[in-house]
Order: sequence, then structure tokens, then C-alpha cells
Amino acid sequence: MTIAVTGVTGTVGRLAASELAEVGVPFRMLARSPERAPRFPDAEVVACTYADGASVRVALEGVDTVLMVSAAENEQRLREHLSFVDAAADAGVRHIVYTSFFGAAPDATFTLARDHYATEERIKATGIAYTFLRDDLYLDFVEFMVGDDGVIRGPAGHGKAAMVARADVARVAATALRNPEQHRNVTYDLTGPEDLTMAQVAEKLTAHLGRAVSFHDETIEEAYASRKKWNAPQWQVDAWVSTYTAIAAGEFAGPSGDVERVTGRRPLSLDEFLSTRPE
Repeated sequence: MTIAVTGVTGTVGRLAASELAEVGVPFRMLARSPERAPRFPDAEVVACTYADGASVRVALEGVDTVLMVSAAENEQRLREHLSFVDAAADAGVRHIVYTSFFGAAPDATFTLARDHYATEERIKATGIAYTFLRDDLYLDFVEFMVGDDGVIRGPAGHGKAAMVARADVARVAATALRNPEQHRNVTYDLTGPEDLTMAQVAEKLTAHLGRAVSFHDETIEEAYASRKKWNAPQWQVDAWVSTYTAIAAGEFAGPSGDVERVTGRRPLSLDEFLSTRPE
């Protein structure tokens, strides 16, 4: 079996590749910028971009199983995903492990979760076996939700989210890559061990960061107004705001236990993640 890993210049792909390297599994790394890819024994690096079907077909030649890490957020991401999936099918890939999103659905409140659903559907349509890793919000990004004034702002209300660490997602991905038949045509909801409101998140950040952090529950109108200063495109602002409205709607809540079921190890909590982060 030949394994390929995408997204190796990002955190999830790099950590998944590291997991494979640690147990001596050979694999191929696909990267838009090969010079930025990490180096591991028994691993080769091949250049390709999701939107360039020809480069993907060449990069995936002879590959049985591929980790398809979702592309960086951009207006053309879904088009890039569909191009990659089609090229993978043309190349003869037998199994795609795809980092999707928690609650992916055509009518998901979080706008980007709709694109993840569409990507899942395209993968299914090819007939390729799949493992969908529906990641909840990342614990890794929580600290960056805090404004310069120490306030997390968004219309999340009293809604909760079962946020997960990227390292835990990578462990699940590596497990599925090594044993694809055991995870054939399965969807996993990857969460942390607990549901937290944004107010609780602020309390934990206060305890670990050594500075006061609070949560302000904006109205939807306030949320759009407070984000105007970044002059971002409309699709991006919609995504930012709908992250919080999806929390309010309860669409990110519900610890699943799938991380532990797949890997045999309990996922990190926010307290544990913040305790182990580099200073």
C-alpha cells in the first residue's frame, strides 16, 4: 500500500506525516511548496496544487490511500477540492481520508461546513472508499479569537462547542491511513472531551494566559459591524460570523468519543492544551 499525505506544510498534515514516520511507514508528501515540506526518512516530496488536476494525477500515481487535508480558506476552495477529488479518482486512488467539518450539511449554519459537505458528496460519487474526519473547532485557534482588548466577540449566546486539538485530529488521520480497511466508508466526529460556552473558554484563557479575557455576546448586526475594520470579502465575513451563530445554534456541541475509540487515547481538553502550549 502506498500512502500520500497532503497539507504537510500545515499543522494537521505535518503531524500526521510525523505519526507515520515515527512507526516507520513509508509515504509520499504532496505540497504546493515542496521546499517548505518537512523531511522524514522513507518519505518523498512531490509538488502539486489542488486546482491543477494534471499535477495531482502525477503526484498520486501509484497511491492507494491519501490524506486530503482541506485547503486553506479561500473563495475558490470548493472548486479546488472537487478538482483534487476528480484527479485522485483518475489516478486510481482507492481510499481518501478527508478532513471535513463537524456538522457538515448543505444547510449548516456555519457557511464553510456546506463546502465540506459538497466535498464529501463528490468523494462518495467517485466510488472511492472514504474516511471523513469531521473536526470540530480547533482548540489551537481559541487564543486567536481574543481581541487586542482581551475580549472574544461574537453572537454565540450560551451555545457550546466540543473543540478538538489538531494533534488529536492528526493521530486519527494517521491511524486511518495505516489501516484504511478498518475505517472504510466511515464518518468520525472528532471532538474534545467537553462542551464549553465561549464564556467558559474566556475563563480558562484567563487562568492560563495570565491576563483577563472575557466574552461579549454580540448581536448579529454588531458582529458584522465589528468586523468591517478588516475590509474582508463578504464570504469571509459570513464565515467568521456564522462560526458564532453555529455555536449559538448548538451545531458544534456534543463530545463524540471518536478520537479515543479510533486511537485508544483520550483527546486533549482546553485546560490540557493550554498547559502544554509553548510559552
